[in-house]
Amino acid sequence: MKDKIKKDSSLSPEDMESLELLRKANESKGKQLRVDVNKGDLTEVNELKQITEKSFDNPEEKYNIYYKGLRNLLMKYLPKGKEYAEGRQIIYDEKNIFLNRGKKKSDNDGIRGSDGRMTYQEKMNEMLEVVTRWVSESQDPIDLYNMIYDLNEKHGYGHEVYDETSIKFQKQFQKEKGQ
Repeated sequence: MKDKIKKDSSLSPEDMESLELLRKANESKGKQLRVDVNKGDLTEVNELKQITEKSFDNPEEKYNIYYKGLRNLLMKYLPKGKEYAEGRQIIYDEKNIFLNRGKKKSDNDGIRGSDGRMTYQEKMNEMLEVVTRWVSESQDPIDLYNMIYDLNEKHGYGHEVYDETSIKFQKQFQKEKGQ
């Protein structure tokens, strides 16, 4: 292309400069040219390298959000004891469906195939907001279940299916919410 530019002398200096910019842009895939108007310089920026070097998720932050935030708050404020174990598990399952972006144990014979501790940091932060709001507003486990249930509904993730009674419960729950 450079040879083509040199051969065509009928082009104005501005056109020549534009064609030169196009030629340079064509040479460097994933790179960007920046023009410094004051100096009249062109600098090349490798966008791909900048994107891949960014830290999208911070492992230490994710650890703190999950263990020191979510897990700690749930263990502290959900009812304790064997008699409440099943209720806690239902809440944990709804939480895990959200963190795993809709993956349910009931879809794969009891295996989720994903780990909520490794989810996207933005999902963890969203769940932490729900749990902290619950702690500050009510601390009623049913309220927490409803909040997480609604969050899963909002994102179209669905819910864990334990047996026929859970399906009936979910249908009844939806009817009552619609009133």
